[in-house]
Amino acid sequence: MQRRLRREGIIAYAVWATLVVAIVVALVNTRWSTAFVALATLVVSMLPVLFVERFRIKLPVSFLAAIVLFIFATIFLGEALNFYERLWWWDLFLHAFSAIGFGLIGFLFIFMLFEGNRYAAPSSAVAFFAYCFAVAIGTGWEIFEFAMDSIFGLNMMKSGLLDTMSDLIVDAIGAALGALTGFFYLKGREFGGLAGMLGEFVRLNRRFFRKSGGGK
Repeated sequence: MQRRLRREGIIAYAVWATLVVAIVVALVNTRWSTAFVALATLVVSMLPVLFVERFRIKLPVSFLAAIVLFIFATIFLGEALNFYERLWWWDLFLHAFSAIGFGLIGFLFIFMLFEGNRYAAPSSAVAFFAYCFAVAIGTGWEIFEFAMDSIFGLNMMKSGLLDTMSDLIVDAIGAALGALTGFFYLKGREFGGLAGMLGEFVRLNRRFFRKSGGGK
């Protein structure tokens, strides 16, 4: 476990180091847009650390690594290195990744409202609300893309309706995976992986889950 945590911590620091190097190289070569994007990625990827410190939340290293990698892939790789155009599946991959994450976050939020009581509501109901939370976030993003394209003449929707529907379908699948992870966690089936991340978050933030009991 400790070896795995160290490895995931190294991933986050490696991403930050890469961004610092990218900023320096871009400035030396007067590639101002790349330097700006790299700097923006670095700042945004560090915001979760400041957020959890502000609200005294203990963020598992695995969560931090996943968040940093996602932001790095979305902003720097997607925009600065143009992965969205180079790889047709890049946008769909990130939508699936984020939907799973929001499914987990939705589950943790609802579980926190119940103070970690596994029996306050049916596991299926908790998973369903987590699913709805994740899908709502994905839908909100598509509305945002439509608004930006309509108001500012951008091209965030790419191929229009096809892009939007593809994103929503992938969001729904990812949200289902995240919600199912929460469902199995409530059933006591913590096999590691995503469910293990949930258990780790609960253990580190026991004050929010006073009624959870046990170690799971």
